[in-house]
Amino acid sequence: MERDLLKNASPAGAAGAETGVKTGAETGAETREETREETREETATELSADGTTKTMAEVSSAERTAEERPESEGEEVARARTVNGKEAAADDELSDIDESDEEGDEEAGLYEHFAVTADKGQTPMRLDKFLTVRMEHCSRNRIQAAADSGNILVNGKPAKSSYKVKPLDRIQIVLPYPRRETELVAENIPLDIPYEDEHLLIVNKPAGMVVHPGVGNYTGTLVNALMYHLNAQGIPAEEQNRAGLVHRIDKNTSGLLVIAKDEQTHARLAKQFFDHTIQRRYVALVWGNLEEDEGTITGNIGRSPKDRQKMYVFADGSQGKHAVTHWKVLRRYGYVTLVECRLETGRTHQIRVHMAWIGHPLFNDERYGGDRILKGTTFAKYRQFIENCFAVMPRHALHARLLGFEHPATHQQVLFDSELPDDFKALLARWDTYVAGARGQEEQ
Repeated sequence: MERDLLKNASPAGAAGAETGVKTGAETGAETREETREETREETATELSADGTTKTMAEVSSAERTAEERPESEGEEVARARTVNGKEAAADDELSDIDESDEEGDEEAGLYEHFAVTADKGQTPMRLDKFLTVRMEHCSRNRIQAAADSGNILVNGKPAKSSYKVKPLDRIQIVLPYPRRETELVAENIPLDIPYEDEHLLIVNKPAGMVVHPGVGNYTGTLVNALMYHLNAQGIPAEEQNRAGLVHRIDKNTSGLLVIAKDEQTHARLAKQFFDHTIQRRYVALVWGNLEEDEGTITGNIGRSPKDRQKMYVFADGSQGKHAVTHWKVLRRYGYVTLVECRLETGRTHQIRVHMAWIGHPLFNDERYGGDRILKGTTFAKYRQFIENCFAVMPRHALHARLLGFEHPATHQQVLFDSELPDDFKALLARWDTYVAGARGQEEQ
């Protein structure tokens, strides 16, 4: 299972890590000089977890066949397979970026998928080499891609592939979604695919569809649908690697997502997300009338200390991760405002929590207090109008409208735009009518 573990390593939690994701021949060329000495060592012997020596042929055999590894493994491997008393299923779950109901956070609150602590007698060894031996069915290239994307932590900090593992180092593979406990199945779910080529595809996700399977959502997800779509193209399951998700958006957020169809494409897209060079723009309807026409919100985002289902802005920067949201007004309705949000970073619920923090939560955002009347009159007619609006768009008013990046194969800049979905259009039409009516009354 670990063969796919690092194939789609995301740029999660990678602040401060070095970039430069390469795969295949590129990686080999890039690291040939610095690993020449280690290559000679590898052709000789390798110290296994139980203290015995193995030739690299034996190590490769162990990687190919999990059941050949004896049950009496050393403490390192035992710890690597168990996290908090549960088996640390270090498998293809590292292949996408979703947490069922989390918004486009490539660097979300992270979950541990694999952990190992080096023995007291550990001799200095490259991190990628160390993990290759200890993770069955996982290639060194994939481990290197994961490190480049910031998914491998040593003592809590992102580390490069060339990092030398030392005694008692705590090594973790982390992702912004929890480990799953069931196998996924392909499902024939229609997808809106505005663009597709041999390397990638763009999906216009509808609101209500979970991106990544999780507790209570193992079917009907975007991943299930993508598996079916790629199976129909004859792409083997091992190459799909959980459909090649590179990023995610909330279950109730509609809009654009890019999907990689091969390992190299995914690695190059992941690097762009990691470097924050991806263009991502959202349209949101928020409560209140913003004073300025545009602005920037900067504030660390982390899990709320009072409610783990919510995110929280740590204004003093003591906790959480650096987050920046740029916004500008598109249309003013008086009691609500239509805005465009441009993400500089990608944290869990970033737009939703940032807008709520400055006193303008998203319209009908149940989690952050936008599902009640926050601005307007006390008249019963107005209350009924708002209830009707909530019924027209029974979700938070957020749409991932624009996605731009450098195409990994052609190196050309590509830009994709998605029009607002019907429920969003209907909501704005109601506000247009309401404002027009109010102005008409004022003129009489």
